[in-house]
Amino acid sequence: MHPSSLIQETKQSRVHSSRKAAPPKPTVTLQPPWTQIYSGETVTVRCEIHGGEGAQWTYEWRPAEVNTPPTSNEYRISSAAESDSGGYSCRGRRNSSWTEWSDITTLKVTAPPKPTLTLQPSKTQIHSGETVTVRCEIQGGEGAQWTYEWRRGQVNIGSASSEYRISSAAESDSGGYSCRGKRNSSWTEWSDITTLKVTVPSKPTVTLQPPWTQIYSGETVTVSCEIQGGEGAQWTYEWRRGQSNIPETSNEYRISRLAESYSVEYSCRGTRTYLLTEWSDTITLTVSSKPKAELRADRTAVPVGGSVTLTCSVSPSSSSSASSSSPSSSSGWKYYWYRDGKSYQPVRNEQISVSEGGLYWCRGGRGEPVYYTEDSQPVWIDTTVTASNRPVVTLHPNWSEIYRGETITVRCEIHGGDTEWDYEWEANSIRKPPNLNEYRIISASSLNSGNYRCKGRMKSSQHETTEWSDSVTLTVSDNEPRPVLTVSPSWLSPGASVTLNCEVEHPSAGWSFYWYKAVPDLSEKSSSYELLPDGNRTANNSYIIHGQTHTAGYVCRAGRGDPEYHTDHSQPKFVWSTAAC
Repeated sequence: MHPSSLIQETKQSRVHSSRKAAPPKPTVTLQPPWTQIYSGETVTVRCEIHGGEGAQWTYEWRPAEVNTPPTSNEYRISSAAESDSGGYSCRGRRNSSWTEWSDITTLKVTAPPKPTLTLQPSKTQIHSGETVTVRCEIQGGEGAQWTYEWRRGQVNIGSASSEYRISSAAESDSGGYSCRGKRNSSWTEWSDITTLKVTVPSKPTVTLQPPWTQIYSGETVTVSCEIQGGEGAQWTYEWRRGQSNIPETSNEYRISRLAESYSVEYSCRGTRTYLLTEWSDTITLTVSSKPKAELRADRTAVPVGGSVTLTCSVSPSSSSSASSSSPSSSSGWKYYWYRDGKSYQPVRNEQISVSEGGLYWCRGGRGEPVYYTEDSQPVWIDTTVTASNRPVVTLHPNWSEIYRGETITVRCEIHGGDTEWDYEWEANSIRKPPNLNEYRIISASSLNSGNYRCKGRMKSSQHETTEWSDSVTLTVSDNEPRPVLTVSPSWLSPGASVTLNCEVEHPSAGWSFYWYKAVPDLSEKSSSYELLPDGNRTANNSYIIHGQTHTAGYVCRAGRGDPEYHTDHSQPKFVWSTAAC
């Protein structure tokens, strides 16, 4: 071999040998292996030289202020602070040879993050029996081994995991929840409080739409089950008709084509998960036969320049009497009017005024689609009336209340002119025989009570009539009146005067008075009555007895009318005297 080649080979061998001998580059590691830790935690920073095991190394660290001791391969940071943050690197020396500096490992020390509490499902108000999961989330703390602590209010609740699961919630689970986490020996602060409210749904309520408990055959109604405080939950419903369950699970139950003369009770309850509400109160639905509208006119003839008021009403049931009051607006009726077979006015009021003659009738309707009643009886409104006189009904005697057995005359008076009239009467909507201007009641009874009115029809022109008069009310009482006698004084000295007073109901209604002395009949254990002097049919209800000397009993009675009606005798009243009998 050429000497120059040998020299070259020797140099390359030395270079190669020199490279092999260079110390390995150190590596900085962290234990635990987190580059981000929280203040208060402990971390060990190590300088590892691979391939240099077993050798006696001396270590140097950057930054220099961490060199405690300067020759250790570990740097332990107890209760780390934010000032411990920074980039760490190291190198090693063996004999007099230093390795190169390691790559920098950055350590970041921050305050522990505040946990966030979340709910799944994400609502703070749930219903008893539902399940909810409360989660504790620590942002930036992923991958770390956390231990958790929970509390409701100020009371700790047992769970070391990041989730607190509430199965079949009860009212006792209501409260403010918060959590915190611990890694190594360092705790985060408590999370903000999230308040969970667990409500128990109230007793259901059954409602109707339309809201009428009285419906009619052919109508349709929807029965609904409402659970206050249970909105938003997935409920299954149970229904009862009477005491029998019906196959319906929704919150609405539609009823149609119900038969008349039918009454039934409905109730409901709700079920969800493990929860079952109590049964609602029952609601009673009553079905009657199709009703008939009733049409009333305040008069049957249109006066000159005037109008007639027509009133349409629907009684609660078809069996109601004609005097039943019209239903309230809650019954939902609207009214449809017709004249001479055609729709008259597009109004839905219960009362209209008309000035045109013709045959009128009406019907009621309600709901959607509209349910119609039967048509009312038609009423003929006449516009041929020319008589301007309006009759007046009077009572003779003029007593608005009389007693059973009395006689009274109801008279129709048409003032002005010499026209001869036929008369027509109406009492309690019952027509009376015409052609009489008086309606005489002999020996009245309660059946004669009521409203009386009349109208006149010209004898010379039967199509010309007056208006109906205003009504006069007559009341016949079946109670027999009994006078009440008082005496003053009831104790007297011999020779004093005694005043008798006789009081009867309706004292101004034409009464005359009769005065009697009660004469005892010891054998019969009763009394007979002797008419006192001038005590026969006095107009005054007082009677004075002069010079009374002995104890005596007195009675009175009253009478009125022609033929005269008499009350019963009063109870006896005694005047007591201290003189010997």
